[in-house]
Amino acid sequence: MFVKVCGLATTADIDVAAEAGADAIGLVISRTSVRGLDWDRAVALAAHVPSHVRSVLVVNDTAAADAARAANELGVDALQLHGTYTRADFDEAARTFPRLWRATSLNEKPDTRVGAYGEEVLLLDSPRAGSGARWDLSLLDAARPEGAWLLAGGLGPDNVAEAIRQADPWGVDVSSGVESAPGVKDHARIHAFVTAARTAAGRDHGQPQDRGREQDRGR
Repeated sequence: MFVKVCGLATTADIDVAAEAGADAIGLVISRTSVRGLDWDRAVALAAHVPSHVRSVLVVNDTAAADAARAANELGVDALQLHGTYTRADFDEAARTFPRLWRATSLNEKPDTRVGAYGEEVLLLDSPRAGSGARWDLSLLDAARPEGAWLLAGGLGPDNVAEAIRQADPWGVDVSSGVESAPGVKDHARIHAFVTAARTAAGRDHGQPQDRGREQDRGR
């Protein structure tokens, strides 16, 4: 079970997520999110991520081409375009930074084929990303992805096992569900979440297309 902890704000958050066994961490750059980082902090945090943990730049209100340039400058492993980005946006970003993740909501009636926009990983979230709101997982019965896809939205240590059993995702993503206040990560909850997800899954799906990862970090 692939586990991503998103919206980290401090080097201590990163250390805890790595120690807990998270496969990936998300760094958010956004004008509208409480978890949005300024550029200098994003640079410092991206440099702090250990080599065995995948670093993902998450954007929701940045032009795709600008986000791709930022991902290159930060040296992250992947760029997550979250929200209403179009196929043309993904094509534009891929010209600069090809390792893309796509995050959307079923409310948008998206194409749920992993790779439909050229992405390596698909993330399905609640309509209000980062709100901690759960969504109706029965909607997946008519639109269940196959392959490398992450379930997100309202997950926490207490319900991630149930969600995994119901949705059978390749991985899970958490942000507000491991916080003590908006934007403030609770380190004990990070540990609890990773443990609960791994225990519920009982298997390891591994890393998505983990090609040239150390070389990527050297960009």
